Amino acid sequence: MTPQPRELQELVRTLHQQGTPWLPSGLGSRLDWGPPSPMELVLSCRELNGVIEHSPGDFTVRVRAGTPLLEVQAALAQHRQWLAIDMPWGSGPSDLTKTTGASSGSIGGLVARGLAGGYRQRYLGIRDQLIGISLIRADGVEAKAGGKVVKNVAGYDLMRLLAGSWGSLGLITELNLRTLPIPPGRLGLWIQGDLTPLAELGRWLLNSSLSPERIDWWRPAPGPLGLVVSLASISRQTLNEQLLCLQEKTAAMGLASTPLEAEALAELEADGRGVEGRGEEARGASAGAGWLLRLGLRSSEARALLASPSLEGFSLVLGAGSGLGYAWCDKHSATAMPAYRVEALRRLCTELGGYLNVLKQPPTSRIPAWLDTPARPMVEAIKRQFDPKQQLARGRLPGVQPLP
Repeated sequence: MTPQPRELQELVRTLHQQGTPWLPSGLGSRLDWGPPSPMELVLSCRELNGVIEHSPGDFTVRVRAGTPLLEVQAALAQHRQWLAIDMPWGSGPSDLTKTTGASSGSIGGLVARGLAGGYRQRYLGIRDQLIGISLIRADGVEAKAGGKVVKNVAGYDLMRLLAGSWGSLGLITELNLRTLPIPPGRLGLWIQGDLTPLAELGRWLLNSSLSPERIDWWRPAPGPLGLVVSLASISRQTLNEQLLCLQEKTAAMGLASTPLEAEALAELEADGRGVEGRGEEARGASAGAGWLLRLGLRSSEARALLASPSLEGFSLVLGAGSGLGYAWCDKHSATAMPAYRVEALRRLCTELGGYLNVLKQPPTSRIPAWLDTPARPMVEAIKRQFDPKQQLARGRLPGVQPLP
């Protein structure tokens, strides 16, 4: 169902009165991620779109939840600003002349999934960009949290509850977000070598004064493991000095490095979100993924994960600072990737104090999308408060293992 904005609240009230289960959705670009939903009724916010208000001087933007991320970035770019977040995994080309923006997903869906990429190394994650949120509860009541300015601390921090909730707590309708100036200059470095010196370089970078935008472990499959470093500054001279410093450090450690201008860096970043066939939106999104895994662990444990044979055959992007990332293989390679390999990788992540979520898997596999977390009782208690009838996103409550 794709109601008009004026119809949305009344429709939710009707569904509540009838006790009808339903699944909140933005543009529907990632409905196949995570646990399969037993619900047939999907409520789309596709018509709930557009930038409501942009205050360049305050560096804030108010936007409807169904607006494609690319449209938000294009509107902000007119004022030399942007949302300092990565395009989500599976996004198609970022050139607005080549895509409608559907593969990038909606801004509301981005928040509901809690997606964040390598840019969080410098700019933090999507939930940290939120300064205000509006939603419709399961009973049709409108609710708000936060405000319109950055220094707003009034009320309960519901925004962080909604970020990563997978639509299980309410339907996000509007968002107030923090914006930043677009960096005038950007350069990158692709660094390759043995794991030990690469890990040492990663630790040095995390403690250095260079403050890169991203420091990502990156490995195509098949291909060598390396680090992708992105630098940004208002001064080209400063960028060149930082790049030279980094190149001297890598050379001293016996590592090979390849400088990347902004365009080449963007292409490498696109490869790192699984884009197939540049310029073809249909090959963006995650249409070509057979396995798509979301990983999280302490950054200090990344080396043990990267050295494991369990990762063989997977492409990988993992934040060196955050320990968050993705592993995947396309649908052609997935037939040669048995489910027990994914289960072994999940056990390893758990042993290292982290987790592994299965976002996509071949039709013949039946691995739980995620397992119970220690916080399951609290998660379920919050769910009962927001959705007593258990109508929203049944089987998709993060932190609670879905029923087989």
